[in-house]
Amino acid sequence: MLMPILSGLIVSVDALFIGFSLGLQQKCKFWYIHVIHVFMLALCVAGFFAAGQIYHLIPVDPDYIVGFAFIGLGIWTIAHYFVFEYIKRRRGTPDKVDVSLKTIVLVGIVMSTEAMLITMGITLIFLPHSTIIIPLTVVLAHFVYSAATFNLARTDKIRQIPATLTHVISGSALIIYGLMAIFVDLDDLFM
Repeated sequence: MLMPILSGLIVSVDALFIGFSLGLQQKCKFWYIHVIHVFMLALCVAGFFAAGQIYHLIPVDPDYIVGFAFIGLGIWTIAHYFVFEYIKRRRGTPDKVDVSLKTIVLVGIVMSTEAMLITMGITLIFLPHSTIIIPLTVVLAHFVYSAATFNLARTDKIRQIPATLTHVISGSALIIYGLMAIFVDLDDLFM
C-alpha cells in the first residue's frame, strides 16, 4: 500500500513547476487550479479503471511499457523545453510574455492527461493489489504541489527559479521513475 502512494507522490513532482509557472502568469487565477484538478480527478479515475481492463491484454511485462513511457515522457519534457527556448530565441521573443487563457487551458489539459497516464502506469505496476487510492494520491499530490508553488510564485520574497532547472528536474523525476519501473522489482524490495 505504501509503494503506490510513494509512487504517486514522486511522479507528481512536475506539478511543482507547473504551479510555479502558472503562478507567474498574471492572467491565471487560483481557482483555475481547482478546475484543472477536478478535470484531472475524472481522468485519473478513468485511467485507473482502464488500466485494470487492459492489464491482461498486454503481451509483455507492463513494467517495461510503463518504464519506457515514463522515460520517453521525461526526455520529451526536457527536449521540448530546449526546442521551445531555441525557437523563442530565434524569433527574438521577450522572456516575459504573459500567456493567454487558451494556453492556460491547454496546460491544464496536458497536465491532466499526463496525470491520467501516471495513474495508469502506477496501476499497471501494482496490479492486482491496486486500489482507488492511486488516482486519489496522484490528484492530491498534483493539487498540493501546484497550489503551493502557485502561491509561492505570487509572493515578492521568492526568487524566481530558472525555467531550465524546473524542466530538467521535472523530466528527470519522470526518467528516474521509468528506470525504477524497469529495473527495480518492488515486490522483492518491500516483501
